[in-house]
Amino acid sequence: MANFVSPGVYVIEKDISDYTPAVNPTVVGIVGFASKGPTNKATLITSQENLVKTFGRPQEALAGQGLEGGLEILETANQTYYVRAVAETGANAASGVMPMGSCPAMLVSGVPAVDTGGAAGIGVSQPCYLKVQVTDSAGRERFAVPKSFAIPSGTMSGGQLATTQDVAMKSVIGGNMDTDEVGVYFTSGATLQGPDDGPSQGSAVYLVGNYAGSGASLAVSAYSDSNYSVGLSGILHHLSTSGARASLSATQAYSFALKTNGYSFNPGARLGSDNTLSSIGYLTESLYPGTGYNTSTLADGSILGNSITVGPLGSRNFTVNINDGGIAEEGFKASFVASGNYLEDVINTGATDLKSETIKGNLILEDSIFSDAAVPFYESHLSALTNSVTQVSGHGGGYSYTGYPNVSMPADADVLVTTFSATVGDWNPLAPRFIKLVDTTVNLAGGTNGDGDGDTDKEADALIGQVTPTRTGMQALNDELVPVTLAIVPGISDQRVQNALITLAETTGNFLAVFGCPIGIGNPGDAIEYANGQTPYRNSAFNSSYACLYYPAVKVFQSYMAKDIWMDPAIFAVRQMGFTDSVAELWFAPAGFVRGRLTKPFDTEVDLNQGDRDSLYSGGNIVNPIVNFPLQGITIFGQRTTQRAPTALDRINVRRLMVFIKRVITMSTQRFIFEPNDKITQERIQTLLVPLFEDIKRRRGVTEFKVICDETVNTPVRVDRNELWCKILIKPTKAAEVLVFELNITNQSANIG
Repeated sequence: MANFVSPGVYVIEKDISDYTPAVNPTVVGIVGFASKGPTNKATLITSQENLVKTFGRPQEALAGQGLEGGLEILETANQTYYVRAVAETGANAASGVMPMGSCPAMLVSGVPAVDTGGAAGIGVSQPCYLKVQVTDSAGRERFAVPKSFAIPSGTMSGGQLATTQDVAMKSVIGGNMDTDEVGVYFTSGATLQGPDDGPSQGSAVYLVGNYAGSGASLAVSAYSDSNYSVGLSGILHHLSTSGARASLSATQAYSFALKTNGYSFNPGARLGSDNTLSSIGYLTESLYPGTGYNTSTLADGSILGNSITVGPLGSRNFTVNINDGGIAEEGFKASFVASGNYLEDVINTGATDLKSETIKGNLILEDSIFSDAAVPFYESHLSALTNSVTQVSGHGGGYSYTGYPNVSMPADADVLVTTFSATVGDWNPLAPRFIKLVDTTVNLAGGTNGDGDGDTDKEADALIGQVTPTRTGMQALNDELVPVTLAIVPGISDQRVQNALITLAETTGNFLAVFGCPIGIGNPGDAIEYANGQTPYRNSAFNSSYACLYYPAVKVFQSYMAKDIWMDPAIFAVRQMGFTDSVAELWFAPAGFVRGRLTKPFDTEVDLNQGDRDSLYSGGNIVNPIVNFPLQGITIFGQRTTQRAPTALDRINVRRLMVFIKRVITMSTQRFIFEPNDKITQERIQTLLVPLFEDIKRRRGVTEFKVICDETVNTPVRVDRNELWCKILIKPTKAAEVLVFELNITNQSANIG
């Protein structure tokens, strides 16, 4: 309390508006296998579409019926947590290696055809008229007719005369980083040297085609007149990362033409038993393991799985689109230049700091990943791969280098072709400027699910999971941020898995574990023996108020499989609990013709008569029957927990009531921790809880209650131990499972008033 020492008006705010929060009573935890999606993590799923998008379609090859169950449960429950279990071995990510290549590029010379002893530049003092054709990686021409570019002497740039050829050519040809098919690029101050230290320029000017790969090409013919009729030699240098010599031809008399192709690096095909990569590429892998990422085509022609499509943009840029089912779901703009678009900054290289929700990508060289290496280091390796460079330099008037062979060209041209090596540290590191992913589509393949491959021990280990170092399998449900009230492992009848889930439910006290007798177990007697631990399936009996058991299996049409399948009855038991919560209250019995009727299944594995139902549900047996009544249809006709002792907790509606009450009390009273343990705090707690139980009583959950939080329960010994106790007495509302109508027949003289 603040102390006020001077006159004045002071306003103090105290919040004593305590109330109990609303709690979703139908939060279902599902533990199972899947063909894609996060592993060993409780992932919130709020719709059927969300489930399939995150974890893939149901598959008969997957162990259990986790996804099938999730789809059914989500029809009545809008909040589930799916834990995808994965075995320690056998889980592999789907992958594909994107090929890398260079764009076709030509180096433009400023040396005139006739040696004048002085420098001259295109667009400055020397005119040049170009016709350009570009093809993509598939060899398709990008211009209907070669595109013309006029670069006269005295070319204007930004309203002023261009003083250098790079500025002049850029102003005419351009090179937009997103749209242009061909562009002009230059590196200021670069010195290009041949073996004899030949001519150099202050700025190296390149003509570059937009597409990478060996199928891509750039064809240029140069003319000295605006009619494009007089060929101009000595204009272009050719830079080929492949080391191949340029193809030289005259398109007409005295014209000068060059065509150069890009180059495709080895796409990184895996070799031999050591699984190494032979060269360089961009390795894309699914974030998580699974066959659901593998690209496949169904009989109807529809596509499943993921693929990666690379599309070209202008200059150094390209797009990477991640497709799901043949439709682009994600798109990224990237390049191999150390800038904000550098590929490994755009797409995550691992499963943290995600930019893509589907893939991770890493640059690779000889099967080594360079995700942690500096950009220049990787660029130097790109340069090392392009260690053979072809220069084509045209000169007229007999001007030539000695000691190199001449190549036949039009009469006024003397062309020198030479090939020399360039290693890391030479001028060739300019080459990565023109290296991109080749525009193509690569299908992901090789993913495996890690569901045990039919090994029941591996399946059980994966589903049960571990507590340390991180919680895996069903242990992921033991989390304050995962408020499940029901839990299920559909289609799994391994007693180790079932017992582990029951133990988790009892330990946490947070949820009811729901099970079904194995599909195909047999007649009602076999189901009773199963529940009592007297079959090969189980050698220990069910006995817990935190578990319940249903029989028999039901048949449902599974739309993704396009067939009828038998399904674990526990799936529809949970489904009806969600339905009960939506049309009534969670403490109403999820059984009977009002709330237990199953509208989706059309058959039961075994038809149960009255005697069967009596045997399953009485005499110490704890199996909830699902009955196919002739008129009323398929109906859940029991609501026992597996507890053998005859107490109120041997019924599902009471157990669910208690789970709900414990959760609400825990959430609403945590604020009182470390408050003074005195009458004021005790009265505040009582004032908080009484309205809660009055509300439950009005809603027919309890018939009577009493909240005691005073000195009678907070004895001096308990107070000395820093304990505050509150005792709550409740009489849960019991379900009317047996209706008896007594008919008394009297004679006519009896007075029945």
